[in-house]
Amino acid sequence: MRYDLVIFDNDGVLVDSEPISNTILAGYLTELGHPTSYEDSLRDYMGAAVHRVHDLVLERSGQRLPEDFDDVFHGRVFAAFERELQPVDGAVEVLEKLAGDGVAYCLASSGSHERIRVGHRKAGLDKWFSEDRVFSSQDVGRGKPAPDLFLYAAEQMGVTPERCVVVEDSPLGVRAAVAAGMDVFGYTAMTPAERLVGATELFGDMRELPDLLV
Repeated sequence: MRYDLVIFDNDGVLVDSEPISNTILAGYLTELGHPTSYEDSLRDYMGAAVHRVHDLVLERSGQRLPEDFDDVFHGRVFAAFERELQPVDGAVEVLEKLAGDGVAYCLASSGSHERIRVGHRKAGLDKWFSEDRVFSSQDVGRGKPAPDLFLYAAEQMGVTPERCVVVEDSPLGVRAAVAAGMDVFGYTAMTPAERLVGATELFGDMRELPDLLV
């Protein structure tokens, strides 16, 4: 093995949530008077913690989002997850192989712990991730593209950054992994390869991942 720890992003890498959440986010922002297309949402917010939405809206419009924005947004997302969320194609097979081979892995997501757990229960991934394998931007002061979350995950798992590889599908996540001094494999199923600048490797099918790790 080239690495002692595989750190997975969650949204778009393990659960196929990005189309759902970005459709809802674009619609809600537009509803609030901040016209946003699905493509805008992917470009600006994919892979980011929700505080980035507040920051960019304030920067661009001079207006603050409603105090209940996070609660309303997450409520809509969780309801949609319950209706339609699925695991990323090939993710279960990858987790089965890593677990079977005794490879250490964990998850480091911009999403809240609640969002992660709701998604995993619906997608059937919860059995692969005990609490001590799940890390959220809630656990650190700054979300991606800051390296804090990945460094925190590595520290908690007892592995040095240079022995970690991150699996990411967002430009912000790739930047965070590079800043943390980690290799990063860019998953291109939803994100054009040219947007994942800095990735160590690029791959488009989750089933390819195990071969990249050796």
